Amino acid sequence: MHHFSSLVQYSIAIPIAAAFLTLFVRNWGRPAIQIVSVTGFGLPLVFALFLWGLYDPSEPGGYAFVSNVDTGLSLIGVSLHLGLNGVSLPLFVMAAVVGLAAGLYAAQSKADNLPRYLFCLLIMQGGLMGVFASIDVFFFYFFHELALIPTFVMVGIWGGRDRNYAAMKMTIYLTLGAMLSLVGLIAIYVKSGAESFDLITLKTHLAAAPLADSIQNYAFGFLLFGFGILVSLWPLHTWAPLGYGAAPSSAAMLHAGVLKKFGLYGLIQVAIPLLPEGIKQWENWIVWLALGNVLVVGFIAMAQRDLKQMIGYSSVMHMGYAFLGIAAMSVLGVGGVVLMMVAHGLTVALLFMLATMVHQRTQTFEMNEMGGLAKKAPVLAAFFVCAMMASIGLPGPGLANFWGEISIFLAVYDFRSWLVYAVVAGIVISAVYGLRSIANVFFGEETDEFRESQKEVAVEDMNWAERVPALVLVIVMFFIGFFPKTVTESINDTLQSEPVYAQVDE
Repeated sequence: MHHFSSLVQYSIAIPIAAAFLTLFVRNWGRPAIQIVSVTGFGLPLVFALFLWGLYDPSEPGGYAFVSNVDTGLSLIGVSLHLGLNGVSLPLFVMAAVVGLAAGLYAAQSKADNLPRYLFCLLIMQGGLMGVFASIDVFFFYFFHELALIPTFVMVGIWGGRDRNYAAMKMTIYLTLGAMLSLVGLIAIYVKSGAESFDLITLKTHLAAAPLADSIQNYAFGFLLFGFGILVSLWPLHTWAPLGYGAAPSSAAMLHAGVLKKFGLYGLIQVAIPLLPEGIKQWENWIVWLALGNVLVVGFIAMAQRDLKQMIGYSSVMHMGYAFLGIAAMSVLGVGGVVLMMVAHGLTVALLFMLATMVHQRTQTFEMNEMGGLAKKAPVLAAFFVCAMMASIGLPGPGLANFWGEISIFLAVYDFRSWLVYAVVAGIVISAVYGLRSIANVFFGEETDEFRESQKEVAVEDMNWAERVPALVLVIVMFFIGFFPKTVTESINDTLQSEPVYAQVDE
C-alpha cells in the first residue's frame, strides 16, 4: 500500500494549492472561484474514502500509506513523516467530509471578499488533513497551528456580533493551550534521548527505556492542560461558545467539528502511549474536570436561549464524555471516544450550518422569538431534528453518536461505577435542551417576533445549494450509524496493539 502514500500527501497539498489558486482566479468571476475551491475541498475526500477502502486492519498498530519526506531538519530529528493507522484514518476521513460540506456551503455564501474567505478556509482544511496524517510529532503540531491561524482571521473579519472580543479571547486561550502542549512535547523529545520527533521511534525508544515517573507526571500535566484548553476542558472552556457564536458558519463547522478534536487525538495517539505512568497520576484530575464539562456546562447549555450559543455549549459538554472515556484507559472507552469524535464532528458541523440557515429565515438566534418554522421549511426542520437527535445520543437507526457514547458509558461503568449517575444526568440534560430547541424553533405557535420578521424576509425552505452540504454530512453519519464496525474494527486493532490499553483490558 506504500504506492498510495502519495494520496495522503495530495490530501494536504491540494487544499493549500487551491487556496492560492483561488486568489489567482479571483478576477475570472464567481464560478471560477467556486470551481477551484470546491475542487480543493472535494479531492481530499475522494482520496480519503479510497484509502479507507484499501486500509487493512490486520496489521495492529502499524501505519499504512507511509511516506517520509526529508525537510532538511533531520539533524534535530524532524521529517515530514506521514501515514495513517486505525485511529487516525477515521478522523482523516471525517475531516475531509466536514471540509467538503463547509466548502460547499462557503462557496455559495454571500461573504464579503469571497476569494480571501475561501483562501482562509482552504488553508485551514490543508492543516486539518495534515494533523491526522502526521506521524512526526513536530508536524502534528505544525499543521494544527497552520489550521488555527486562519480561524482567528475569519472570526475577526467575517464574524458576527462581538467578533473582535471573541477573536481576541480565542487567540489568548488557544495560544496558551498551544504553548503548554508544545512545552510537553519538547519535554518528551529532550528527556527521551531518542533525538527524534518521530512518533514510532519515540514509542520504540520509550518502551525500552521509559521516562522517570516524575518526568512523566510533569510532561503529561503540560499536555493535559495544553490539549485540554484546545478541547475546551472545563473550566478553561469559555472561549469556545463565544468563538463559535461569533465565527462564520463554515469556520465554526471546521473548528468545532474537526480542529477541536486535535487535543483528544493528541492525548490518545501521543501523550498516553508515551507517558503511561503520567496519566495514572492525573487520572482523578481528568475525572473531576470532565464532570465539570458534563454537569456544569450541561446546565449552562440548558439555560441558553440563543440557538448558536446552545449548540456551542452542548459541544463543550460532550467533550466531558470524551475525557471520561480517556480516563477509563480501556480499549472500549478510548475506542468509544474516537468513534464519538467522528460522529460528533459530523453532527456539530451540521448543527452550526443549520443554525445559520434558521437565522437567515428568522433574523434572530433567540429561540423564544421563533416558532412554527416547520410549516414553512419542513426540509430544514427534518435535517435539524435528525442532527439534534443524533447529537444528544438518541439510540435510533443510523444515529452514529449513540454507538460512541454507549461504548464510553460501559467503559466508565467498569472504571468507576458511581460515574454512571453523572452520565445519566448528562443524558437528561441533553434531552432537555435538545428537545426544547426543536420545539421552540420548529413547532408550536408562531411568535409575534417571527411574524414580524417575515415582513422583511419571506421564509423559504432549503434550496439545493443548502441541501447538498447537509446531505454530505447526513449520509456519512447514517452510514457509520448503520455500519459502525467499518470504523471500530480498525480503531480496536490499533488500540489493542498499545500496551497501555491492552494491559487494562487483560
